[in-house]
Amino acid sequence: MEEELARSMWFWLLVASILISQSTWLFLDARKRGSNYWLWGLWGLISCPLPLIVYWIFVRSGWIKRGNNDKSR
Repeated sequence: MEEELARSMWFWLLVASILISQSTWLFLDARKRGSNYWLWGLWGLISCPLPLIVYWIFVRSGWIKRGNNDKSR
């Protein structure tokens, strides 16, 4: 019973560390790029890896354009 509890504890610590590191990276990178950083940070905290995949497709690839980086002015 103790061994099973210890394995369970390590599993949940691993899951928590993955979610926190993913959320932190999404938050910081989205803030640097001018995207909705609170949305990305919170979404990254509750699931994995879908927020990371969607972030890479839409924000990092340039599908979502921000008005702040308009070079025509």
